[in-house]
Amino acid sequence: MELQVLNNQGKKTSTIKVDEAIFGLTPNKDAVHRSVLSEMANSRQGTHSTKSRGMVRGGGKKPWKQKGRGVARAGTNRSPIWRGGGTVFGPEPHKYEYNLPKKIKRLARKSVLSQKIKDEKLIVIDDFNVKKIKTKKVCQLLKKLKIDGKVLFLSSDIDDNLFLSLRNIPNIALLKAINASTYDLIDSDFILIDKKGLESLNEGLAFK
Repeated sequence: MELQVLNNQGKKTSTIKVDEAIFGLTPNKDAVHRSVLSEMANSRQGTHSTKSRGMVRGGGKKPWKQKGRGVARAGTNRSPIWRGGGTVFGPEPHKYEYNLPKKIKRLARKSVLSQKIKDEKLIVIDDFNVKKIKTKKVCQLLKKLKIDGKVLFLSSDIDDNLFLSLRNIPNIALLKAINASTYDLIDSDFILIDKKGLESLNEGLAFK
């Protein structure tokens, strides 16, 4: 399977061979769904907490005698129905971990990449080659490629000049190609990846 490679001016320069088992498979929606669900669940801290009636301060003495006052009975001023009382069935700290086998995570990333290629939303750039910090040049590249919406830049290595050139543009993210998760890939409208980054993905996702 071959993909077209463009230069910084948006013109076709060459082609690159990639593994069809990675970039040309039929997307597995279930694997993608489970992978995104796992990432979102694992990002939750789970530190929410409330105090039950046994944890709040006070409540040792019976507020008033049992009978004779004409009011409701009370054994503690930390009852859940009292102001300042404990919380009933409130949230407690716990983990939201939802782990998946590596094969399913890998399949999910392959599925998203394959779908992006089918939709012509994955563009291979020969080399980003940002020698100076110039946001204007990046904007010009996006205009030439007629890209609009969320854009994910995937590079073989994070270059400081590229990072500084991209950071002021809204709806743009920069990641190391091999570190991009399923959620990162699916959350973008377009993916711009350099040649070396594509090669690293081709090697990293090749393991079965």
